[in-house]
Amino acid sequence: MKPKGLIQKPINSILFVCLGNICRSPTAEAVFRYHAKRMGLALEMDSAGTAGYHIGERPDPRSEVAARQRGYDFQGMRARQVQPQDLQRFDLILAADRQNLAELQRMASPAQQPKLGLILQWGDGEVEEVPDPYYGGEEGFEQVLNLLEASAKALLSRIASTY
Repeated sequence: MKPKGLIQKPINSILFVCLGNICRSPTAEAVFRYHAKRMGLALEMDSAGTAGYHIGERPDPRSEVAARQRGYDFQGMRARQVQPQDLQRFDLILAADRQNLAELQRMASPAQQPKLGLILQWGDGEVEEVPDPYYGGEEGFEQVLNLLEASAKALLSRIASTY
């Protein structure tokens, strides 16, 4: 899936979504927040899960360790579930994979559908979904970071060009 008109106006807020909101989406939030700050973009960012499995929990420690080694910060993050008001509040809502995107599409009104997409649709296109590292080893968390860094740089450059 390649970008399809998701950036038609200045983007001021982005929500990143995965299943439980302890691995992929908080990592995306941390990576995108870091790169946005470096680019001088003042964007509101948050993350959430489509399921309520881990509400109130901190991100997976393996995600935090891998991300911290690259300078990313998970300060203050706690898992939460996507709420209907999120679909109204955020300018762009990006899912880690097609399963979570489909859940967001079920929740969203027709007017909110254009806000929805995949996190990696902004990267090089070789991988379209952020793999879930939860049941794997450390290398999975490193792979997630590599994919998110490439997507962050591409998307944030595109956002910066709209200001």
